[in-house]
Amino acid sequence: MTNHISTDVLIAGGGPCGLMLANELGRRGIRCLLVDPKPGTAFNPQANATQARTMEHFRRLGFAHKIRAQGLPADHPSDIAYLTRFSGRELARLRLPTAAAATQVIKTMGGSWSAAELPHRVSQKYVEVTLREEAEKQASVDVRYGWRLASFEDCGDHIEATIAPVDDSQHTTVSAHYLIGADGARSMVRNQLGFKWEGNTGIKRNFMGGKMFAVYMKAPDFYRLNPNDRAWMYVMVNPALRAFIMSVDGLSEFAFHTQVPEGVDGDSLTEADARRLFAQASGLDIPIEILSLAIWTAGHALVASGFQKGRVILGGDAVHLFTPTGGLGYNTAVEDAVNLGWKLAAVIKGQAPTALLDSYEQERKPLAQRNTGHARRLADSIGLFDAVPELDDESAAGEQARQIASEYLNAHVRREFNIPGITLGGRYDGSPIIVTDGTTPPPDAPNSYTPSACPGGRPPHAWLADGRSLFDSFHSEWTLLVLGPTPPTTAAFESQATQRGISLGVVQHADPELLALYEAPLVLIRPDHIVAWRGTSEAGAQAVMDQVLGLDSPARQ
Repeated sequence: MTNHISTDVLIAGGGPCGLMLANELGRRGIRCLLVDPKPGTAFNPQANATQARTMEHFRRLGFAHKIRAQGLPADHPSDIAYLTRFSGRELARLRLPTAAAATQVIKTMGGSWSAAELPHRVSQKYVEVTLREEAEKQASVDVRYGWRLASFEDCGDHIEATIAPVDDSQHTTVSAHYLIGADGARSMVRNQLGFKWEGNTGIKRNFMGGKMFAVYMKAPDFYRLNPNDRAWMYVMVNPALRAFIMSVDGLSEFAFHTQVPEGVDGDSLTEADARRLFAQASGLDIPIEILSLAIWTAGHALVASGFQKGRVILGGDAVHLFTPTGGLGYNTAVEDAVNLGWKLAAVIKGQAPTALLDSYEQERKPLAQRNTGHARRLADSIGLFDAVPELDDESAAGEQARQIASEYLNAHVRREFNIPGITLGGRYDGSPIIVTDGTTPPPDAPNSYTPSACPGGRPPHAWLADGRSLFDSFHSEWTLLVLGPTPPTTAAFESQATQRGISLGVVQHADPELLALYEAPLVLIRPDHIVAWRGTSEAGAQAVMDQVLGLDSPARQ
């Protein structure tokens, strides 16, 4: 039997990108159907770091607190430690706030870490559950795990597709305005569109390059038997074996990853190999229960040649593949959905022309190239570091080797895990829907971030006198910030929004420090919290709104 469904957006893929997009669309009343052949959200830990910008987006949607309550216990250190073995000599450590401290510490931070949220160490398996729960609260969202996209055709004015349960018990045809391929690295949707991978792959390193062996396991005695200070992640630096282990729940579950040596068939590795390699890495006799084994490939820095064609648009791992140094893959996927969600809604509601969707690839592809490049450089930084045989020796040569390693690794850990510039500093300079004002964007520096309201980037953050984040005062859709003790009028912008059916919130803050921070009394903030325009008066409001909605050529200041 064949049934039929009509919807606005068909999403293939129920990972972070697809689920976040369902949240963005559902909150805007857009009908969407999400299908994924897996039986449910991720079982394996997968990504393990939710960056500050992603946490800010979760805060915008109202569930950052639910994400921060998951993963490690509230008082568990989120440190990263480098050791000769997991129980061996410590070579370097970056101490970071616990989840309990993070929400208070961030209120005391400024400069590069002027943000509403700090990063959070939580496995993707937990994040996906929350994203699914939040998506399923939306009346317009239909989430179907255990269903696959069987076929699709772009008919010009709509998409015709077929979906089916994985047991093929029935086929259902779907008519949709748009199809989103968020179906992972082996994306059927991307392959049918004919887009190829561009960039670097097959990079060989001593570590984080080539085949990696992943073991998801329980080790209840790990912390009790380990003599070193507790950490979230332990990285083993040893010439005999390179590996790392991350705590999944802060209690007994861990994700253990080790480099597969050159010439070894990773697919032939067994549970016995996993136990042997973990014992070698830990340096202790710790009983473990193996939950799953997997082989994955490090050494990717790939971006698809295209992100969209007609009514079919790609996101997440379907268009960018990372080596996971820096934890950028899943976070970049979430931002794909954030960027695309409001644009799809605006086009489907008739508030903007289909040309607005062209800006998705124009904005997101350069960011994907930037982020995969950063991840590759971080992988080089740790993967090409040589662990010399003397590292664990009780000798003068061993002490000297440890000093050299400590200096290098203490610098590296800060390069990889203190990255506000990468996570907060992404910009859409050159986008046709950003109204430039002639000012120069701040430098793109991975380990430092310069807050700037120069159009095209994240709005500068501040804490308000009442203790709220400035971002908490933003409207749920478009925001017109009106700053300073003698603000200009805003009637022209309000009239333009009304005429177009756009939800615009006029948010006034008289604090002169905010005016100084934003360097203009009027600032137009997009629904994805990007500065679209700033100026001194409402003159030219029509041209500004035309440009930011993809209706016209660039507005003039």
